[in-house]
Amino acid sequence: MNKITQLFNIKYPIIQAGMIWASGYKLASAVSNAGGLGMLGAGSMYPDVLREHIRKCKAATDKPFAVNVPMLYPNIDEIMNIIVEEGVKIVFTSAGNPKTWTSFLKEKGITVVHVVSSVKFALKAQEAGVDAVVAEGFEAGGHNGREETTTFTLIPMVKEKINIPLIAAGGIANGKGMLAAMVLGADGVQVGSRFIATPEASSHQSFKDMIVNLEDGDTHLTLKELAPVRLIKNKFYHDLMALYAKGATPDDLKTLLGRARAKRGMFEGDLEEGELEVGQIAGLIRDIKPAADIVHDMITEYNQAKEALIAL
Repeated sequence: MNKITQLFNIKYPIIQAGMIWASGYKLASAVSNAGGLGMLGAGSMYPDVLREHIRKCKAATDKPFAVNVPMLYPNIDEIMNIIVEEGVKIVFTSAGNPKTWTSFLKEKGITVVHVVSSVKFALKAQEAGVDAVVAEGFEAGGHNGREETTTFTLIPMVKEKINIPLIAAGGIANGKGMLAAMVLGADGVQVGSRFIATPEASSHQSFKDMIVNLEDGDTHLTLKELAPVRLIKNKFYHDLMALYAKGATPDDLKTLLGRARAKRGMFEGDLEEGELEVGQIAGLIRDIKPAADIVHDMITEYNQAKEALIAL
């Protein structure tokens, strides 16, 4: 029995990442209905919007789903109370200290998973009492670790040190990638970028169209002085690089970044001035297709690749 399918009571050990401006109830419920674990991204939702999406997700699926909560969220107390009030059973926390909320959630009978980018933080999460960790390599889109450790190296190193279930993330978009992660020691995989290119993702259509046309080298991890983030190399990115070339201070970067630039890009579709976050694996994403098809295709390819390896 797979540890992740058992932990979450799901059919397949595939988790859809709770991405900002992409992971609403339509995407989460579609992934859950297909046998994976769908996840709402609270990071881009006001508290009342999150409550609405939780309720709509419950109406759209009778399968388990999760909520991702970045610990840096300004209204985090309110968010956590809504999660408890609405009866959410699984919470993924990220970007912060797992000790802060793990015991509060576990006391309410909620399964807690924390996202990490290093062995050190995986051990801290285990010590905090989480039920599983997501170890995310720096290939991943969006906010990322400073260590620049790739998924291929991070997974076996974390596996060696922890004794709770391990989910691999960063650079996984198909069944072969899933098999590779499992061979390295992961019990399941978290997939982000691939699920943006779906009809169900709440991201702007222009952003989805851009993703399927990206090649390798079209993203870059930057803004390490503030919070490291992997961006598409659009006009905003090049403006950022020009600022760096002049010896930008963190305050200069904050001024250029301004407010709501990620929403402007990924949700409103401003591909020039918006902050566009996606993983390196975007270079392998060639089409926009339903979330259920992605889950099905990943499992089919995983099984085929596994059989081919056994036959060697």
